[in-house]
Amino acid sequence: MKKLLFVYNSHAGKASIKAKLADIIDLMVKSDYQVTVRPTQYPGDAADTVERESRDYDLIVCSGGDGTLDEAVTGMMRLSEKRPIGYIPMGSTNDFANSLKLPKNVLKAAETALWGERFACDVGQFNDNSFIYIAAFGIFTGVSYSTKQEIKNVLGQMAYILEGMKDLNSLRPYRVKLTADGEVLDGEYLFGAVCNSTSIGGLMKLDPERVVLDDGLFELLLVPNPASMSGLQELIRALVLQDFTGSGVVFRHVPAVTVTTPEGFPWTLDGEYGSGAEQVEIRVLNRRLNLLL
Repeated sequence: MKKLLFVYNSHAGKASIKAKLADIIDLMVKSDYQVTVRPTQYPGDAADTVERESRDYDLIVCSGGDGTLDEAVTGMMRLSEKRPIGYIPMGSTNDFANSLKLPKNVLKAAETALWGERFACDVGQFNDNSFIYIAAFGIFTGVSYSTKQEIKNVLGQMAYILEGMKDLNSLRPYRVKLTADGEVLDGEYLFGAVCNSTSIGGLMKLDPERVVLDDGLFELLLVPNPASMSGLQELIRALVLQDFTGSGVVFRHVPAVTVTTPEGFPWTLDGEYGSGAEQVEIRVLNRRLNLLL
């Protein structure tokens, strides 16, 4: 009999997995899997569990928000022999799940996690760490981990928007030098991201036709520090209308990025707080991990 490791975050989203848990496990058993269930106990537990135990299983299925998926991917990327990962999204915004076009119905998503086709997805490497869909700095990047889980459970995406508005009241530019695909960008930016997603933090949207998840390229998005009040107004307009083609906003498709800053400010990786460094190397690992879609 095939063996399945099911790792889930019971607190993600509105904690609604608790009402579906028995049905999900029943579906796994009826799919001829011997199932081991591991509810996460602490931040980073999913990564530790996947790294420690996945060698003994045929399939890993994780459920929670994008952060839980990030942990499962992080744990798998530490191993030389990688198992496929199925994902049942249960978070408040599910940025990457939306990019993957996973079903919003929980049991339909569980079926996809069990029976879907393997998709060789790109993975990002951030110095010695990995991420599945975004590494970012600047405004809005603290929204995901500064918004309390209880508020996210009640308000969903609106919680992110309300928290994000606080950042607009304390705009702070970051002096950054980036080298990407032979191009050097040196300036002050309010926000920067290297991502492989059509949705960022529940606040920003990218054109799905311009984001390909297995092309060996991630999208580089830089929001410059406006030099005038009219520039700030134009920037806010671009954010509201989700139009990043003007206002000096930088948008590129890149295989790797080197970021140098005198500050060593913190980044977020897949919406979770990450450490910073004066120099950061980000590169795309093409088609490195199998997801079931």
